[in-house]
Amino acid sequence: MVVIGGVGMIVERNEYLNKLIAFKDKKLIKIVTGIRRCGKSTLLKLYQDWLKQNGVKETQIISINFEDIDYEELTDYKKLYKFLKERLSENETTYIFLDEVQHIEDFPKVVDSLYIKENVDIYITGSNAYMLSTEIATFISGRYVQIEMLPLSFKEYMKSTGSMNDRGVKYIEYLQNSSFPYTLELKGQPEEIRDYLESLYNTIVVKDIVNRKKITDTMMLKSVLRFVFDNIGSPLSSKKIADTLTSNGRKTDSKTVEKYLEALTESYIIYQAQRYNIKGKQYLKTLEKYYVVDAGLRYMLIGSKQADAGHILENVVYLELLRRGYNVYVGKVGEFEVDFVAQNSKGTIYYQVALTVRDEKTLERELRPLKSIKDHYPKVILTLDEDPETHYDGIRRINARDWLLGLTD
Repeated sequence: MVVIGGVGMIVERNEYLNKLIAFKDKKLIKIVTGIRRCGKSTLLKLYQDWLKQNGVKETQIISINFEDIDYEELTDYKKLYKFLKERLSENETTYIFLDEVQHIEDFPKVVDSLYIKENVDIYITGSNAYMLSTEIATFISGRYVQIEMLPLSFKEYMKSTGSMNDRGVKYIEYLQNSSFPYTLELKGQPEEIRDYLESLYNTIVVKDIVNRKKITDTMMLKSVLRFVFDNIGSPLSSKKIADTLTSNGRKTDSKTVEKYLEALTESYIIYQAQRYNIKGKQYLKTLEKYYVVDAGLRYMLIGSKQADAGHILENVVYLELLRRGYNVYVGKVGEFEVDFVAQNSKGTIYYQVALTVRDEKTLERELRPLKSIKDHYPKVILTLDEDPETHYDGIRRINARDWLLGLTD
């Protein structure tokens, strides 16, 4: 369970907690990553409570949140290491929690030095993928496990309301009110939700991108982000974005756009889905698609358009596939495109996503790419049609909300 705020509201997010529990006392650095305010700090507190309930003493736990100015002095890695070393238990395991560790420039030196000591179990969080860049990952290579955290799923949002009924209405709420946990406390207060999301957006842009990447043209960065938000689920390239912005009077080039896209994905505000040639079984390096971490952020930034509903559903499905542990790609099969190729150690599943397929022409258009795939992996069409599950030569058509709620595979 994750407790949201101070009003006693509880949301089940056991999949993340159970992962931490499973890795307890394993000789690995546990790294929880994800966008700001998705629940990482609360997850660590919850796990610490679980430890205490299962025999770990308060004196065995050291927890530091580097967003707290009380610990500003410890952002010097040498001072931090000294501070931690002096507090290690001699004969018992010490559980060390370093929250928002990206504020420490040389944190891998601290973590690696602690890792090699006996009876130390390390947990860290970060809101920027830079902390796992090639250089840093090499420093602690083979010594860590990453747990990627996202804001609330639709199922978690439904459970937070205390009822699994009225899913159609709650799906709209979920999109508009945002999936960030704290917005649950602001339910029914649209202006306050908007202010919160705007503040969060500005913090991510300034703290996690502009300051870290030393970007001078903040307006251009925001223009690129706005463009991506406005084109979720559409094939994009840095050149296409640069050309469009330039034609609209915001002159830039593809190298600058590429740099900004990298910074935006590192901050977890957008996700890139690469293209995958299904017949050739190879990854393609052009015209990726991008998805936003939260539909509420998108509504806050560019407003809502009825025509976007299909792409927003696609966005929600993409994030859910990530939550379920899949690597997700955009599929190419001949001249056709498959919305998602979802792969994990168990195999592959192909997904098409559409608002409705009640029109015969639309149904045939969605079926055509899946029919052209000759392997025997599962193939699924997800729609918002409130119809019973249907099969077309082995291709399943499922209600997307049922699928999001785990009512069907």
